[in-house]
Amino acid sequence: MTHRYHESDSLRTAVFAGTFNPFTIGHMSILQRGLGLFDRVVVVVGVNGEKTSSESIADNRAEELRKLLRGIPRVEVMAWSGLTVEAARMVGAGFLLRGVRSVADFEYERNLADINRAISGIETVVLFAEPSLSMVSSSMVRELQRYGVDTSRFIPGEACEKQ
Repeated sequence: MTHRYHESDSLRTAVFAGTFNPFTIGHMSILQRGLGLFDRVVVVVGVNGEKTSSESIADNRAEELRKLLRGIPRVEVMAWSGLTVEAARMVGAGFLLRGVRSVADFEYERNLADINRAISGIETVVLFAEPSLSMVSSSMVRELQRYGVDTSRFIPGEACEKQ
C-alpha cells in the first residue's frame, strides 16, 4: 500500500471536503481542531451530484468561505468537481479530514475512508463533533431556514457578529 505522506514532506496537509451548504459552526470546529493536527488545511467545496448543487454554486460558496476564513492562517479554500482524493493529490495532501456526529455518520465515513484509502492510499482522519455541536448539520440548518427560523447561531460568521 502506498501512502501519499512521507516524513520528509515539508507540510502535513489535509483536505476538508464537503458541500458546506451552509458552512456551520460544526464545520468550523472540525476545521479549527484540524489545524492543531496539520500544517495546512485545504477546504474543498465539492459539487455533489446527489445534492441539488452546481459548479457555479460551489464556486460562489467557495468565494464566501474564502471571505469567512481569510483571517485564519494555514487555511485555503477551493471549489472542486470530482473525486475528493483527486483534489487531495492536486494540492499535495496526504490526509482527508472528516467530522462525525453520530453512529450513522461513523458508518458512512468508515466506508468512505476505506474506499479512499483503497483507491489512493490517502488516509482519513476523523474528528468527533463536540457534544454541544453534535445536533448541528447543514441539512438541519436548511430545514430551519425553510420555516423562517433564525439560524444565525449555527453559522460561523453570523454567530460571531451576534456575540
